[in-house]
Amino acid sequence: MTEHDQRWREDLRAGVSRAADLDELPISEADREVAQRFKVRVPASQLERIDWRDPADPIRRQLLPSAEELVVLEGEREDPIGDLAHSPAPRVTHRYPDRALLYPTYVCSAYCRHCFRKESINDENAGFSREALGPALDYFASTPALREVILTGGDPFTLSDDQLSWLRARLDAIAHLRLLRVHTRVPVTLPTRVTPGLVDALRGRMMTAVVTHFNHPREISPEAVVACRRLREAGFMLLNQTVLLAGVNDDVETMRALLEELVYSLGAKPYYLHHCDLTRGVSHFRTSIDAGLEIMRALRGELSGLCQPTYVLDLPGGDGKVPLGPSWVRAREGDEWVFETPDGRAHGYCEVLRRGER
Repeated sequence: MTEHDQRWREDLRAGVSRAADLDELPISEADREVAQRFKVRVPASQLERIDWRDPADPIRRQLLPSAEELVVLEGEREDPIGDLAHSPAPRVTHRYPDRALLYPTYVCSAYCRHCFRKESINDENAGFSREALGPALDYFASTPALREVILTGGDPFTLSDDQLSWLRARLDAIAHLRLLRVHTRVPVTLPTRVTPGLVDALRGRMMTAVVTHFNHPREISPEAVVACRRLREAGFMLLNQTVLLAGVNDDVETMRALLEELVYSLGAKPYYLHHCDLTRGVSHFRTSIDAGLEIMRALRGELSGLCQPTYVLDLPGGDGKVPLGPSWVRAREGDEWVFETPDGRAHGYCEVLRRGER
């Protein structure tokens, strides 16, 4: 085992991995009892980053259980985005024509309290298995419309280097696949896992995109900077998905700081800002859509276009993502438009088109 591997493995061992480990932490009995219902895991390095004097600390809020998770509102769903309705093979979700999800493991380095798959991951104890992945790989090989495979889970970066290398090679051998996308929170919660060995395991024929999941600027630790630099310098495309979370990042200043640091410190393009899904027991994280639109409107005139994500809602039941954006159109009559500028002024615009073109 390399020195790099010893470091991240020890971080996991020294952290929280079962309900009894919470007894040593300054949290309430009601909060600790939630770990009897939902999985809990927090690496030691993340516990060290929590400001225990602040009950609203954003790292604590995202990673440690809360009794609020047991409050289920009408309309919330066990499978909020319809993964199961679009599963043509075990460990596969195929919702869009040219891309599909693959779940090589259901294990995470940390279990986020807002996770939209928290119930399915809680019920599924399966880790990596070459045999279990066989039907999924056969499905991908027999579906020539596919161009992208997205590794998700669970967290693909919890796999060993050998497991990642094997899986990468099997997917590379499917000629019609063009891009491998890896969705991971490991660069946030266990950044020391991003070792040279992991990077080598990801190299192959297909273009590779690594999509991280930073939700707050305080998650951008020095170790996270090193991890993202290692991925970027390997030639991988680096993107980030953020979830809009009440009490974590639902104000303009926090969101601006996060989006800027993603680009300027990590070199990660903000990809999506997700509206919090209708997952059961996460209403304490869910803002209104209007609140999200106001944040996006405030950022438009102040933030570089490179730092701007697309605000999206994943429609319940599996109908896919729709963009949510404040409208900048105030009025229109024929070819005459009135737009609102980022600083709130009205600006007239007349389309100039060849005759008959629309």
